[in-house]
Amino acid sequence: MELVTAAHMRRLDRRSIELGTPGHALMERAGAGACATLLRAMPAVRKRGARVIVIAGKGNNGGDGLVVARLLRARGARVAVFLLGRSEEVTGDALRNLKAWRRQRGVVREVSVAEDLVALQRQLAGGTCVVDALLGTGLSADVTGIHAAAIELMNGSGVPVFALDIPSGLDADTGRPRGVAVRAAVTATFGFAKYGQVIHPGVDHCGVLEAIDIGLDPRAVAEAPPDGALLDDAAMRALLPRRAADAHKGTAGHVLVVAGSRGKSGAAILATRAVARGGAGLVTLATPASINAVCAGAVHEAMTEAWPERDGGLGCDPDRLAAAVAGKSAVVAGPGLGSARSIRDVVLWLLRYSDAPLVLDADALNALARNPSPLRRARAPVVLTPHPGEMGRLAGLSTAEVQADRVAVARAFATEHGCVLVLKGARTVVASGAFVWINPTGNPGMASGGMGDALAGLIGALLAQGLQASEAARLGVYLHGLAGDRVARRGAVGMIASDLIDELPAAMQQCDADAD
Repeated sequence: MELVTAAHMRRLDRRSIELGTPGHALMERAGAGACATLLRAMPAVRKRGARVIVIAGKGNNGGDGLVVARLLRARGARVAVFLLGRSEEVTGDALRNLKAWRRQRGVVREVSVAEDLVALQRQLAGGTCVVDALLGTGLSADVTGIHAAAIELMNGSGVPVFALDIPSGLDADTGRPRGVAVRAAVTATFGFAKYGQVIHPGVDHCGVLEAIDIGLDPRAVAEAPPDGALLDDAAMRALLPRRAADAHKGTAGHVLVVAGSRGKSGAAILATRAVARGGAGLVTLATPASINAVCAGAVHEAMTEAWPERDGGLGCDPDRLAAAVAGKSAVVAGPGLGSARSIRDVVLWLLRYSDAPLVLDADALNALARNPSPLRRARAPVVLTPHPGEMGRLAGLSTAEVQADRVAVARAFATEHGCVLVLKGARTVVASGAFVWINPTGNPGMASGGMGDALAGLIGALLAQGLQASEAARLGVYLHGLAGDRVARRGAVGMIASDLIDELPAAMQQCDADAD
């Protein structure tokens, strides 16, 4: 599913009109496509005499609703149209459809004061469904007054809501309610899906989401193609590493993991195990000498290097780093490294001299927090895997600011610093330049320690097997979430990172099979 911002979609609409597609034709196609989706998604509406309440605004979203009202009535539904505002305030293509509705002797009940909502409330009681055509994707302020009251009535009616383009009150870009927002059972969005519909909390407001082809001019789309996508099995299957019949460990890549410190050996172990389970042929763990024995005993498949310590953490020895990185297919650095002053020196050396692509996680990100500019001068491709707090430190924002617009924050940072950015969390965001992918896999059971270490290791394994940085990042987050979903079938609460890591081979197999 391709994704755009609200402004991008408006630009496509406007350009299609400039190229010769009338606005009213786009509206008619939108309404017809939405009507077909409604009839398919809500079988009760197909019955003759079904009671449908259309709640329309004065703009184009209301015009779309009037098309749906007209088409449903032609099929025998009993349709009641409520217009929030005065008929004389309706203009343009929406007015054209208001007149068409009235030519069919359709009645419009105007709602302009609170007392008018009583009639709407009565109609909602016993309705088959409500068509939300109140506010579209152009919403730029919080919903208040009579519009907020109408949304509350829809949400409290117990009648399934079918939203046109976007649930009224939902921000199309951030997925956050502007004060209050409709909770729809089904949403028919026009042209392309919007980012706010596939990230939290917007995804919970949209219900089942379907994108309707409204006949945008192909030239308009070619000029400004969508700049995002929702990950799916079919796309991820194409990225799965394949092994030749004569493959051996040397052909599946060798990953160097630079991780761990006293008290944080678990992070190094989890990242290393994820590299192995992710399909890399070889993995070497470079970790402080004081925890080397613990790590070596926990990951039998890995080679280990005991590094001298400095200031309580792994020391920066350029010659040793050069020898460790030589011949490696990928490097994963950061899990459990701690906050010793030498860690920044290690990270800066890797950015400047490593020919192998890098995955920087956890303490490697914290080492760059005050000055991430060295990322722009990295010798090899870099994937960053911050959680919202780490992202905030990198970008100079609060965690709340990051969470308020995850897509925009990830895109801006990836573009400015020339890296692939994996902003972790529910519906993880992957940004490479201006293009953004949203990951639909994963579940709340994954909210436990060590999951990020597992993801960093998995992405490193995929890099080692030949994937490009953005490919490894998006396949990694997808498989990571899919493995978590498989574990959750046995019980989500109490899931630990080791459970997920052990499930990775089966998740890869499932992804391969599901896309057939």
